[in-house]
Amino acid sequence: MIQCEKFSKKEEALEKLRNGGKFDDVAREYSEDKARQGGSLGWKIRGSLDSTFEKAAYDLEPSTTNNPKYVDVKTSFGYHIIMVEGRK
Repeated sequence: MIQCEKFSKKEEALEKLRNGGKFDDVAREYSEDKARQGGSLGWKIRGSLDSTFEKAAYDLEPSTTNNPKYVDVKTSFGYHIIMVEGRK
């Protein structure tokens, strides 16, 4: 996950991803929260996240950081680019 306070910074991160940037590298450069260590939030349980964020994350197909499938959403915490690596 990449979290940005400003729309313009989120758009810059999306552009890097569109141009082939690895998700974890872009997260380290652009994320403004604790996930900036490569974007990992670890395993999460349904109901433990913001509802808008959670819906986007659970609707997303898992992928890899080298070839990410991602979605961007806005919540009360800012702008997010979400990628899911796996589910248990």
